[in-house]
Amino acid sequence: MTHEAPLPSERRERLISRVRETGSARVSDLSRWLGVTPVTVRRDLALLVLEGTLEKVHGGARIPARAPGRQEAEDAADVGQPTIGVVVPSLDYYWPEVIRGARAAAHGTARLILRGGSYDVDQIRHQLAALVGDDGGPGVDGLLVAPPVDGPDATALGDWLADLDLPVVLMERRLAAGPYREPLESVATDHALGSGTAARHLAERGHRQVGLVTSRTSPTSAAVRHGFCTVADELELDVVLDLETVPLSDAGWAGDAASVLDKCAETGVTALLVHSDREAISLVEQARERGVRVPADLAVVAYDDEVAGLADPPLTAVSPPKAAIGAGAVELLTRRLGIAGADGDGVAAGAVLGADRPVHRIELSPRLNVRASSGAR
Repeated sequence: MTHEAPLPSERRERLISRVRETGSARVSDLSRWLGVTPVTVRRDLALLVLEGTLEKVHGGARIPARAPGRQEAEDAADVGQPTIGVVVPSLDYYWPEVIRGARAAAHGTARLILRGGSYDVDQIRHQLAALVGDDGGPGVDGLLVAPPVDGPDATALGDWLADLDLPVVLMERRLAAGPYREPLESVATDHALGSGTAARHLAERGHRQVGLVTSRTSPTSAAVRHGFCTVADELELDVVLDLETVPLSDAGWAGDAASVLDKCAETGVTALLVHSDREAISLVEQARERGVRVPADLAVVAYDDEVAGLADPPLTAVSPPKAAIGAGAVELLTRRLGIAGADGDGVAAGAVLGADRPVHRIELSPRLNVRASSGAR
């Protein structure tokens, strides 16, 4: 006799119930109890921690500690609040800070329901359909989403989002939809500005032969390349290396990283901008194994600034305003829903709420955090 594996939502409900019964639980125990891999349990726990349902502890999770009566007050406050569905491509890199910003902005104003997607159009569409109620889901009042943006399938997804009878705000993405290709509402980082700032920094430090390394799977890479190359041309820097690589998690990364360092040696590159942190840290480690000193022989700037400051040496990095992206997206969506906000200050004179509000496309500036990896020439 065979048993069907529980659906993700059912599994998480069982996981929550188990943690409530025991007060806290370890990943290994939950894995055995649920009959799934530890990786699956960790992914579920990451989602539930971001939602605030559970609290992370070493090796597992527990029910968050709350003052007496606080949960009842929070449950009462949720009544009558709109529900916002949130779909992001990752729960373990870049997006947790975006989600925290959204959660803080929604506090007291709206309830968030989080779903982790991927960079696959079909999976994102499935998650969105579940949230809007196509599969008997919760039927949310609005959506915050970071969808794929390239290719005909992404275009079709944009048209589907535009046709929904509820407001949608894109995070770190831009899409146009409909017969006139009108933009959807969005909050995004000016990644071209960020990579251009990195190019100016390297020029200021005396570098003339520079290189760019981007991920071929990242939707951010095109903007990073455009900004870096535009400023390099303006400052007459020689971009002698411009490579796309597989991500660090791919089996082909070691070969791609070796190729980058080989070409740096062949062409005389003295500085690199690398997207993202994980790949930049790995390149620095492999450079050290070859006897290449960072920054004396090769300066490195990372893009994303998730963990760049923890590297050895700490990496100079372009830091997108991740929390502000999430907060700004919630603000746009609640304004579209006709809600003034939770601060009690209302809105600026002449501001429009609701369906008549003009489409907003907000672009935020990243900042450059200078650290040891880009020392002076």
